[in-house]
Amino acid sequence: MVTPFGVRLAAAIDARSALCVGIDPHAATLAAWGLGRDEEGLTAFGATLVDAAAGRAAVVKPQVAFFEAAGAAGFRALEATIRRARDAGLLVVADVKRGDIGSTGDDYALAWLDRDGPFAADAMTVSPYLGYASLAGTIRVARAHGAGVFVLAATSNPEARVLQTAVVAEGPRAGRTVAAGIVVDVADENRTTADQALGDVGLVLGATLDLDDFGITADDIGAAPVLAPGFGAQGARIGDLRGLYGSRAEQVLVNESRGLLVDGPDAVAGLVADRAERIARALAVAA
Repeated sequence: MVTPFGVRLAAAIDARSALCVGIDPHAATLAAWGLGRDEEGLTAFGATLVDAAAGRAAVVKPQVAFFEAAGAAGFRALEATIRRARDAGLLVVADVKRGDIGSTGDDYALAWLDRDGPFAADAMTVSPYLGYASLAGTIRVARAHGAGVFVLAATSNPEARVLQTAVVAEGPRAGRTVAAGIVVDVADENRTTADQALGDVGLVLGATLDLDDFGITADDIGAAPVLAPGFGAQGARIGDLRGLYGSRAEQVLVNESRGLLVDGPDAVAGLVADRAERIARALAVAA
């Protein structure tokens, strides 16, 4: 049997750091680096980020949209990037933000998480906004392949706030915000893996947010690993990790992408090493 995702993630964090290196080949960045938005350029970009992350970060997170924009050539480059990352011992979170019902949702999961498939990521991002229960098949497929999912709960884009802070009117999460209800749903999901330090179902909680505004507490998070975008160029500071996530700070994957790219490809490895050191210092501060 394949080792569950939560177990593998905890081991990767312990062995390296809780850094998640975003692989975001924006058209502007590719141009600045002298790379084309084609298979060769995207593959070279991915290789630079993977090689910089190897031995320093627990996870890399390719933003699939930037590869998908190049069509079949982009998907070939993405496949090569994921394969290179796995060969380097990195875990891969495919940032695809899928979310659908029934067999459609199941096959999205199979496309990205089948260990014998072309992509074979270790986890994928998913949206629960067709109803959390719509993710049941996706989670089942993920666990069957020893993979995980990260569920969008509280995101930093301002247009999401009115929906995510709305209060649920009925059902078992009545009285909670929509985002807080999703957090509790994920915590309940992970109770089936209570023997693991980290669950197989994670949360996306933006690092630029005050979780109190969404009615979310550290206790609500339970054993869920937290994917936290927003560090670096978006304004969140690694030194504030404990202040942002409290007693769950050790469960947080510190995601950074754009901030690692601004000084060109030759500087990426040094910046990744710097972020890993900053995470270690932030977590050394007593809770």
